[in-house]
Amino acid sequence: MSSNSKNLDFQVQPGHVARRLHQLSVALFMQEVAELGLTPVQYSSLHCICNEPGIDQKSLARAVAFDTSTIGGVVDRLEARGLVKRSVSPQDRRVRLLTPTEHGLGMLKAVVPRMLKAQERLIQPLTATQVKQFMRLMNILIEANEPLSQVSAPD
Repeated sequence: MSSNSKNLDFQVQPGHVARRLHQLSVALFMQEVAELGLTPVQYSSLHCICNEPGIDQKSLARAVAFDTSTIGGVVDRLEARGLVKRSVSPQDRRVRLLTPTEHGLGMLKAVVPRMLKAQERLIQPLTATQVKQFMRLMNILIEANEPLSQVSAPD
């Protein structure tokens, strides 16, 4: 082990802090949404499907920044709960189109206020100015590193 790594404090490294913040965000989400039984990825997927009925699975994966194989499992679980329906695209039989069911639309309506409460709890310690700065800085990092987050399989 080099002398540099011996004195390195991982707790002040941006990646570690980002992981911890993600843990907190998920924990708060789950506290607020637990009785509805949705995970954060299921929520974001359902949200996209409700806002873009007929979205294809590959576009959904891109929209929520997940790989196409993982999003397939997420959609399987949403479909099994009766929240979304899959249908074959009339233009390309290999493409699956996703639409919300009435139950899915109702679930989204029920989950949004709870999700917003979780988000508010996460940023509650910050002032309004700090929230704006925090969001601006996070978006700079995301945009600068966007090519690394393209997890969907290439065309």
